[in-house]
Amino acid sequence: MNPAAFIDRDGTLIELVHHLTDPENVRLLPRAAEAVAKLHAKGFACVLVTNQSVIGRGMLDLDGLERVHAELSRQLAEAGSQLDGIYFCPVVPKLKDPTVVEHPDRKPGPGMLLRAAEELRLDLSRSYVIGDTVSDLLAGRNAGCAASVLVRTGYGSEVQEPNDFGDHVVDDIWEAAELIAGFHATARG
Repeated sequence: MNPAAFIDRDGTLIELVHHLTDPENVRLLPRAAEAVAKLHAKGFACVLVTNQSVIGRGMLDLDGLERVHAELSRQLAEAGSQLDGIYFCPVVPKLKDPTVVEHPDRKPGPGMLLRAAEELRLDLSRSYVIGDTVSDLLAGRNAGCAASVLVRTGYGSEVQEPNDFGDHVVDDIWEAAELIAGFHATARG
């Protein structure tokens, strides 16, 4: 069983666009494709896990989401990288508290990570979460991941230090990949 890097989409891997519905607005963050490639090279499966309430809100259908993810995959491939899986939750939140699990699949619920671990044969205890929000980090904790890394992009741009929910804070996904690769090398060495 391989470890995984569970990666949030908006504000972590791509530029944050509130309620993204148009594939033309998909833009990889700087060095994002390199970060995914680095994690792959270190033996990590790279799995996208994303809350997509735009579906539940009726702003986008499944075909539209597929087009957005096809554009994301195209940009990654163009840069020599790829994802091993894409998991999403269409549920609309009822509360504004990102620490409350309202639905098992909607982050901070662990459902997407647990399903990916089962389907892709991943070792959660050696896996990491990279995200820009508390709900991303808690999804990893709730799934039993080794640690979480908050990036200072997207909604994480104002965070300076680790908090009660995250283990590490870095500037971007590239630094997150470097950190995780270092942990992995230490654990194996």
